[in-house]
Amino acid sequence: ERTRAGLAAARARGRKGGRPAKLDEKQVREVRRLYDSKSVTVDQIAAMMHVGRSTIYRCLNADSTKMN
Repeated sequence: ERTRAGLAAARARGRKGGRPAKLDEKQVREVRRLYDSKSVTVDQIAAMMHVGRSTIYRCLNADSTKMN
């Protein structure tokens, strides 16, 4: 109960919980552009961005759901 109260108080102060995102909005747009061009594989995009393939797929999925 005290933990929930503390988390609620932190949210009220504008704090967020969880791990910070590895890719910012600009990088996500670049990933989307590269993926849509079909000239670069997901493996190559992941290597360019210094993240794993699952991160690329996650940001592509989040980006597509945000667009709908």
